[in-house]
Parts: sequence; C-alpha cells; structure tokens
Amino acid sequence: MLVAAAVCPCPPLLVPEVATGAAPELDAARAACTDAVGLLAAARPDRLYVIGPAEKGAHGVFPAGSTGSFAGFGVDLSVRLGDASPPAGGAADDADRPLPASLAVGAWLLGRTAWADAPVEGLGVEPGATPDVCAGIGRGLAGSADRVALLVLGDGSACRTVKAPGYLDERAEGFDAEAARALGAADAAALLALEPELAYELKAAGRAPWQVLAGAAENADLDGRLLFEDAPYGVGYFVAAWS
Repeated sequence: MLVAAAVCPCPPLLVPEVATGAAPELDAARAACTDAVGLLAAARPDRLYVIGPAEKGAHGVFPAGSTGSFAGFGVDLSVRLGDASPPAGGAADDADRPLPASLAVGAWLLGRTAWADAPVEGLGVEPGATPDVCAGIGRGLAGSADRVALLVLGDGSACRTVKAPGYLDERAEGFDAEAARALGAADAAALLALEPELAYELKAAGRAPWQVLAGAAENADLDGRLLFEDAPYGVGYFVAAWS
C-alpha cells in the first residue's frame, strides 16, 4: 500500500556540479526536494521505488546498486541508486545498465539526504506509456509491500517562454497549472486525466511518472502539499509531498 510519495523535477541542472555558476538559481527547488524526501523517510516505508521518464531502450527496472553518470553533461560525477553494495545474484546484469538521467537525479537526491530507510528500486517509464498502462504499473508497485513509498521524478511543460527548450506554447501555462494543482491536492483522478498527446506536444516528460503515482495512490487516501512551483528556463518544475 502506498503510504507516502515525493514528487520532484529531474533536470540535471538540479545537481550543482552540473549547473556550475547557475547553481544558486535552483537552490529553492533543491531545498524543497530535500524536504519532500525527508517526509518519505518519516513514513517508515518497507520499500522505496524511484520512478522517472526513460526513453526507449532505457526503461524498465533498475535494482539497488545501479549507477549513473553526469559525464554526458560535462561533469565527472557518478551516483549509485540506494545502497552502496553491488546487487547479488541475477540482479547484477540489470545493474550493469546505466541509470537514465531522471533516475540519476533521483539517486543524487537520495544520496544528498543519506537515504538508508528502506530498500530502493528504480523504474524507468516510457514517456509515451498510456494512462492505463501507467496506472497499472502504479497499482502493482503499491501492492508489492505493506508500506510503499515513491520518489517520482518528472518535469512539466518545456514551452513556457520563447527561450524554453520547446519555444513558447500558449497551452503550456494551463497544463502546468492543472498539473501543479493535482500534485498539490493529491488528486489522482486529475493526474490520470492529463492528456498524453498534449503532454507530448508540450514536452512534459513528467506526465507518465505522475500517472504511475496516480495508479499507486488509488484507495490510499493521501493528503498532498505543493512545496515548490516555478518555471525557470521556461520549464515547469514542481515539488510535492503526499502522505
């Protein structure tokens, strides 16, 4: 059963070493993410799943001990998901796959808060997965242990300004406003109602992971709080805590 969730953005710029001179611009987002992950620990979960968007070929399960790197962003920095010991048995082959960027940011967040409260597993979700598929994945995760927590990574639209990665799209602000409202209210039905085609056009990679969360939250009766909302660089970033 889902007992807690933290929703965080996942731009590599969240990592100060990647952002370099621009690092202070996301200090408020980092602080909110730290608070949200801290609330996960307070829920005393039996298992934590880290969920984020992953392109085709990089989706699927990533066991504890999987590693990721920010070398592609010009930084010699590696991270490890969950415990520092390499996985045993059949999981070793999966652990050889590098974490997708979103899960690498998640691993960095957990390392920043020295997570040691429950076993960790990563899950990369295809951005094009349908709401039904996402919800089904979430239900499966919620049913995997008595007390399940989720760290859900994903950004809103990337079309809020003319300098945004997807240029300016007048629909972006409304999409982000509804996503922020749903995340802050722990409104699973509203998250499931986010349109995949519109999310794709607005480059909102968080849509699929948020809908996994929505499926996991069915019948969980959780309360939500929006801890951070902004659109630096023209991209919607949200931090929320469900408990």
